[in-house]
Amino acid sequence: MSQITKSAIYITLTLAIVIGPRRSRCQQSSQPPAAVAPIPAQIATAHRVFIANAGADVNAQDFFKRAGALPEDAYNRFYSAMRNWGKYDLVAGPAEADLVFEIRFTAPEYFQGEIANYEPQFNLNIVDAKTHFLVWSMAGRVEGAYRKTTWLKNLDVGLDALLDQLKRVSVLAAGEGAKQ
Repeated sequence: MSQITKSAIYITLTLAIVIGPRRSRCQQSSQPPAAVAPIPAQIATAHRVFIANAGADVNAQDFFKRAGALPEDAYNRFYSAMRNWGKYDLVAGPAEADLVFEIRFTAPEYFQGEIANYEPQFNLNIVDAKTHFLVWSMAGRVEGAYRKTTWLKNLDVGLDALLDQLKRVSVLAAGEGAKQ
C-alpha cells in the first residue's frame, strides 16, 4: 500500500471512531434535557449586602508586592465596583445584611514539569447572613503581568469578569423568582 493510501485509511478510521458514535444534532435524544438547578432565592431578594475582605493568599500577596500595590486593593476595587453597580445597599456590618459577599484574592500554584505557574483570581463567596450558609460561589481569572500598570489593568479586567458573573446570576435568580 502506498503512503497516501495508508494515510487516507488512518484518517477515515479516526474520523469514524471520533464522529461515528455521536448522534446527529437532528436526531432526538431519548433522554430528557437536564434540569436547570435553581439559584438561591436570597440572591434575588436581598437588598442589603456586607462585603467582607477574606484577604489574599501568600502567592497573591507577592503579586501585589511586585506591583507596588497592597493586597487590600482587591477588596477596595471590588467594594468600589459594587457601590457603582448600585444593585445592593452596602452596609457596615454583617448583622445589618441579607447577604455577605466574601471577596478573596488567590494565586494557586500549579506545575508544568518543574516550572511553577500561578493562576491569580478573584474568589467570591455569597453567604446568607441569617443562616451563615454558603449559597453561591464564583471566581474570576486575572492575567499575570510584569508591569504595575498592566497588572492593575488586568486586575480590573478580572474584576469586571467576576461582576459580569454576579450580574448574570442575579438576573437569573430574579427571573426564577418571577416564575414562582
